Amino acid sequence: MNTVMTMDEVVSITNKFLVEEFEVELSSIQPDAPVKETLELDSLDYVDLVVLIDSHFGFKVQQQDFKGIITFQDFYYFLYNRVK
Repeated sequence: MNTVMTMDEVVSITNKFLVEEFEVELSSIQPDAPVKETLELDSLDYVDLVVLIDSHFGFKVQQQDFKGIITFQDFYYFLYNRVK
């Protein structure tokens, strides 16, 4: 599939795997909500997140890539800019 994803598609795919993997309510995933606190991420969860991003979007990220990601909006922009 060589089509470019829209931001809405990135958000939809991301929210779906976050809800499934981290067992959070979709309603708690808001653009301005903090990712780490909302998902209750620990260091092992970041490994899971890296694997999920690779399997859903086809690129690898490093843990240091998460340093600038505070909110879900930051996360969506990061993913969108990597897939486009």
